[in-house]
Amino acid sequence: MSERIVITWPEMRTRLASARNYWICTASTTGGPHAMPVWGVWVGERLWFSTGAGTVKARNLALDPRVSVHLESATELVALQGSAAAVPSGERPAEVDAAYATKYVLPRTGEPAVIEIGSSPVFAVTPRTVCGWFEGAFAESMTRWRFPGPVAEPMSYPADPA
Repeated sequence: MSERIVITWPEMRTRLASARNYWICTASTTGGPHAMPVWGVWVGERLWFSTGAGTVKARNLALDPRVSVHLESATELVALQGSAAAVPSGERPAEVDAAYATKYVLPRTGEPAVIEIGSSPVFAVTPRTVCGWFEGAFAESMTRWRFPGPVAEPMSYPADPA
């Protein structure tokens, strides 16, 4: 039997914070899937991102807050399931805006990006479960964290068989 490869929550948090793009997966009113990449920041054990008020993502989340978030790499997989809620600017921690402006610059101008443009809602994704693994060692490294409440330190469990 192979030795277990432990993925710690601090390592997973680093992956979530350092990702450039996040794939946001929502469900339409008919149950059809919708996946699109966004920029985002990991602050306060939540993923924060914005999208246009009229986008499919925003419309889907207004009707069904359940969301799945994936990073770009399948080599060092991160998959998060949770719920997304629009957060008004007055209720958003200042660290979110600062992290976003530090992480992203506008490609055409080189200026720091802002997370909220006009009436674009900013969403906070609260995780319920997060899975991670290394592609070359799936069986040894598959780890799942389950969050018992809205925002809490995760509890790590061995992977459930798929």
